Amino acid sequence: MSADLDLTAARWVRSSYSDGSGGQCVEFSRTFAQTHGAIPVRDSKHPDGPALIVSATGWSLFISTLIRGEFRAT
Repeated sequence: MSADLDLTAARWVRSSYSDGSGGQCVEFSRTFAQTHGAIPVRDSKHPDGPALIVSATGWSLFISTLIRGEFRAT
């Protein structure tokens, strides 16, 4: 997986858990999962900033863990 993915064509989705007041805004793009096997994740307050590139498998495991309630932020 390349760290130099061109994200200009990415369709970003804001997390349903992001609040509407401008804080804690996480966005991700599913458009790269099929072609690159990767999910880019970014801070929506800084759309021109860096994106974290996560493998599709890793992203799936992360989301599954959240859904099961096994990960709790303190």
